[in-house]
Amino acid sequence: MKKMKNNIKSILVFLALLTIIFSCSDDFVDVASEDENSEDFFNSEEDYQNALIGAYDLLQSTYINVMLGEIASDNTLAGGESASDTPGIQEIDDMMHTPVNAQLRDIWSWMYAGVNRANYIMEFQDKTDFSGKDAVIAQTRFLRAYYYFELVKWFGDVPLAIDKRILFGEETGIDRSAKEDVYALIEEDLQFAADNLPVAQAEIGRVTQGAARALLGKVYLFQDKFMEAANVLDLVIAGPYDLVTDYNSIFEQEGENNIESVFEVQYSDEEGAGFGCLQCSEGNVAVGFNGIRNYSGPLFDSGFSFNVPTQEVVDAFETSDIRLEVAILDINAWAAAQGATFSTGFEHTGYFNRKYIARQGDLNTGDANLTNPNNYRAIRFADVLLMAAEAHNRKSPSNDGQAQVYLNRVRTRAQLPDVTAGGTALTDAIYNERRLELVGEGHHFFDLVRTGRAATEIDGFVTGKHEVFPIPLIEIQLAGNRWEQNPGY
Repeated sequence: MKKMKNNIKSILVFLALLTIIFSCSDDFVDVASEDENSEDFFNSEEDYQNALIGAYDLLQSTYINVMLGEIASDNTLAGGESASDTPGIQEIDDMMHTPVNAQLRDIWSWMYAGVNRANYIMEFQDKTDFSGKDAVIAQTRFLRAYYYFELVKWFGDVPLAIDKRILFGEETGIDRSAKEDVYALIEEDLQFAADNLPVAQAEIGRVTQGAARALLGKVYLFQDKFMEAANVLDLVIAGPYDLVTDYNSIFEQEGENNIESVFEVQYSDEEGAGFGCLQCSEGNVAVGFNGIRNYSGPLFDSGFSFNVPTQEVVDAFETSDIRLEVAILDINAWAAAQGATFSTGFEHTGYFNRKYIARQGDLNTGDANLTNPNNYRAIRFADVLLMAAEAHNRKSPSNDGQAQVYLNRVRTRAQLPDVTAGGTALTDAIYNERRLELVGEGHHFFDLVRTGRAATEIDGFVTGKHEVFPIPLIEIQLAGNRWEQNPGY
């Protein structure tokens, strides 16, 4: 795989000269003039491919979306060194976040950087023709849809730019668009991607038809379009994917880009980064944040002890569920058995997110906590099966028999008995299975919100407020205060 990672690294300096690559700026817009480089770039397939790699690169910054998607839910606590360690994370954990929150601003600005990079390609999509161009545009539109979907999930109504960058100064004349309009563009982009992408790519890490269909199914599910979700997810399930037999291998290095991987964010150890520019890292920053504090012992490496699982989620696993020890590390039991030592951080529960903590032997350059090569499994086939199970169960008329088949494929691998219930009991079983199968992977908060369960599951959650997060105050100010803040903030 690491060809794409090498490509990204080798062209970053070149792209920076073209102002595709964004610095750690104070806003979410491109600082290039409107027609800068339009004559000198996008004159060859290589130009389009280089710009496309630049658009892929922002996927690596989604590590913070994954972390906070867990911490905002009832799966994990913020953790860290103390109650004042990274205040923005602590506030989100306690449902006390405000429009002045560094981590929320990171999500906003980094996702818009991804949108702008994709829109830069779309702005000049007709300039030069070459064989295979539709596939390049299809990847671009998938990436734009991915970034916009993250923005809608986190912030609701957001400014919508289509086939054009948001340039410096233009933000003062752009309104927030209704999330329904953003979803409409996301659906169009993903359908185009599904129609123009291959089933498999020669270069691992590039988007496939299955990834586009799976994300489209998820987007439908978030809008309660259950029939549409069922139809498109069935197509993914009929494709080349399957559950891996050895569940223990999924989150290890040898488990990257396997038959269960529908879409995977690629990370490497090739470039270091500093805390002043975390999005500059080519590594999975979340792995270091999730790690065991001051650890000494076999197999694992140290980290900052954020994102610690709760006793509640541990207790939610059935006794015979083989996924528990893969998903969650019981550090006290491990230390007793292995002679390991560690320190306890803030809100220490005795548990760590084993899926995404550093392993010894991971090669790192620079700061090991910021360059871990552990890929993020953004869409797994198990996730697709459970989304399809929910869609079939909740569509009208429902198909509970098909929903049970999909659900029980996941449960069989976990060595659990089949679910035979139907109706709302089956719905609850699917919800529970999603929590356990995907724990630690950043989905649970949004599952709780979209299904209306967040207020009863998350301490401090206020209905009518916490379904979305506040627009960063600085962004409202940069837009000339023309945007209304989300309700309750």
